[in-house]
Amino acid sequence: MNTKELLKKLVGVPAVGGSEDKINELLREILSGFGEIRTDAMNNLTCTFGEGYHILLEAHIDEIGFIVTSVTDDGFLKVAACGGIDSRMLSESEVTVWGKEKLYGIISALPPHLQKNSDAKKVPEISDISIDLGLSAEKAKELVPLGSRVTFRRQFSELLNDRISSNCLDNRAGVAAVILALEGLRDLPVKITALFSTQEELGTRGAKIGPYGLNPDEAVAVDVSFGYTPDCKKEECGQISKGVMIGVSPVFSKEISNCLISCAQNNGINYQIEVMNSRTGTDADVISLSEGGIKCGLLSVPIKYMHSPVETVDLADIEAVAKLICAYVREKAGDNIA
Repeated sequence: MNTKELLKKLVGVPAVGGSEDKINELLREILSGFGEIRTDAMNNLTCTFGEGYHILLEAHIDEIGFIVTSVTDDGFLKVAACGGIDSRMLSESEVTVWGKEKLYGIISALPPHLQKNSDAKKVPEISDISIDLGLSAEKAKELVPLGSRVTFRRQFSELLNDRISSNCLDNRAGVAAVILALEGLRDLPVKITALFSTQEELGTRGAKIGPYGLNPDEAVAVDVSFGYTPDCKKEECGQISKGVMIGVSPVFSKEISNCLISCAQNNGINYQIEVMNSRTGTDADVISLSEGGIKCGLLSVPIKYMHSPVETVDLADIEAVAKLICAYVREKAGDNIA
């Protein structure tokens, strides 16, 4: 499976929290030949195959965005945030409104000619912005039911050196890594469940219940984490193009973290260690507390410009995550053959 083409497919569909149907449809198509596919009450999707020692691989499928709260008398949309929106990038941004049909709009902005001196330094509140569709109030209300989701306009840019800039690489990069890994795990004497969870950006909601009833022996969550840029502290970031980030935290299984590190070393896979002091803000936090407790580890793809329309990753880092998952599961399969 070609990494770039897979990623392009995954970012092409919207999945703002609580509205993940389109990405689920796409995943069902991609995973149709892998195993048994199920969807639960939270719209989490699982794909299970194999027998034996049971490893859960998890990645969240939702993205940040907005939800339409009202339509003004002059046809503008008012919205609220779904997830962690950076208000600094709102003015004049292009958006897509997923109403009864796909509509393009612009977040309105006050021209500099009409601004007061104090206006230039203001960061807009999300409750203050308006989305201009170029429609009358009557037409906007007809085409955009309240509760419709809004995303930044989709784009997929191929940069130099196999880097990609796009919307929602948080966490379609992680989803891609898990799918790529599944291709190398089909014939191993283990049981694999891939859990593609919903509503992570709304508070890790899908992953809180996703593992129940699956009874895995352990889990590895896959997400993105901070890639270094000059305005960041180096000690708080990984580096893009330097390989998979392996999480080390008190909430993770020390055994799993150490095994992931040794697998990377033994298989010549580029890796970086990411140390977190407690809660990580990822689904790994809640997976480890599911059922009677599940031993859990975390792998991350380094990403620049997180929670923006121009998130940037290196395809080689995604592939490094997939390779490490395969190497790790192969080792576990060997350890657990009766």
